[in-house]
Amino acid sequence: MRAGPLSGRAFRRFFLGRSLSLVGDAVVPAALALALLRATGSVSSLALVLGCAMVPKLVLLPVGGVVADRLNARTVAVATDLVRCGMQLLVGLQLLGSDPSIGLIAAAEVVGGAASAFATPALSPLVSATVAAEHRQRANSLLGTAGSVARLGGPALAGLLIWSVGPGWAFILDAGTFAASAALLLGVRIAHAPLPKRSFRSDLMAGWAEVRSRDWYWTSLVAHGIWNLTAAVFMVLGPAIAVRSPGGEGSWVAVLQSGSIGVLVGALLAGRCRVRRPVAAGNLAAGLYALPLAALAASAPAPVVIGAYGVAMAGLGFLGPVWETTVQNTIPEHALARVMSYDWLMSLGAMPVGYFLAPLAAEAWGSTTTLTASALLVGGACVATLAVPGVRRFVVAAEERRTEPVPDEARETEPVPDGARETEPVPDGARETEPVPDGARETEPVPDGARETEPVPDGARETVPAPDGARETEPADVRAT
Repeated sequence: MRAGPLSGRAFRRFFLGRSLSLVGDAVVPAALALALLRATGSVSSLALVLGCAMVPKLVLLPVGGVVADRLNARTVAVATDLVRCGMQLLVGLQLLGSDPSIGLIAAAEVVGGAASAFATPALSPLVSATVAAEHRQRANSLLGTAGSVARLGGPALAGLLIWSVGPGWAFILDAGTFAASAALLLGVRIAHAPLPKRSFRSDLMAGWAEVRSRDWYWTSLVAHGIWNLTAAVFMVLGPAIAVRSPGGEGSWVAVLQSGSIGVLVGALLAGRCRVRRPVAAGNLAAGLYALPLAALAASAPAPVVIGAYGVAMAGLGFLGPVWETTVQNTIPEHALARVMSYDWLMSLGAMPVGYFLAPLAAEAWGSTTTLTASALLVGGACVATLAVPGVRRFVVAAEERRTEPVPDEARETEPVPDGARETEPVPDGARETEPVPDGARETEPVPDGARETEPVPDGARETVPAPDGARETEPADVRAT
């Protein structure tokens, strides 16, 4: 039976640390909102602090991608975990005091947001470096599932902390999870090939060239950005419509809960499915977000909107692991962090645009027209990617697997298919031959004139004898044609 990603010690440590920090992050939003409203009674103060966290993250994401590619991704992750630990600890101590300083809290959020800009692009290289290619979709599914569970339980845990010991302790908990993540990552060793020495701008442009050279990638990013823009429209207009419905505020809470469950279901499904056309399938799944927008525009009953939103978020939960795996298996590892930084920039950057435009559009044309246009926009953009040659032709054969060894303790050996004998490495790289009479050593016959493979040096990838004289070829990386 083939081992899964958690059988590797390096990924286990990364997964545990990431899961803990996700729980802490899920607790913070509710605690921050209630703490600031308690302390100041001002929505403007809350908006200021939230903006202080988001703006530096968006601005510095490409810079973080370059740094993560230049340095070891594990080093970047440990450093940013420690920085965020310190900042959350500072905020927690401020909120536990009798007179918290909004200025200090805002400054801490600026530093924490900047650290996130460096940490986010390093996540994908960490998965790529600790998990063999054939297990990456399962690994990304596990990470997506952990995030979904954290989002489901986070608000409840936040409420428990807020009403029992105070909101400051939610930040102390988050600081503890970052410290634990850093400690776990310190025990992970991954290989890293330094980039050639050149200017910072050259590294930025080289990362963008990797995005631009793949039509399936940049067109999908446009569709994903539109998804985030229309998701912001739904989040702005949805509550106002829901509270006027017969279900009132409770119906909107049910919508959000169905979305959290949907993401969890989608992530679990992605861990079990191996789609032949991952880019096309993922984009079509993202297009399901047109359903709740259309349902809300049509003033559908609350159960219909709740169900539609659950289905749409299941599409998002499926897209995440499938997309991450495709990118990790296709983009060269030396450019992966930079490419992911542009990915995150386009996705996260579209949401503030949606938050800004939604009320303006609703005031000018009405909520129904705005929601209908958003449904057509996101559905059309995701389906339109199928017209792109690179999306249509991006096919992963069922038997195609990358078998690059995973560095250090995370390396796993893959069973040889079709019952072929696996050659075990012999000390000093020598291949052991079978003795024959008269002291002569007979070499193993080569089938039908096939070339013999040279002895494999220590730790190198094992070779499988090629059937019927065919020359062995190394499994190719998944590439767009």
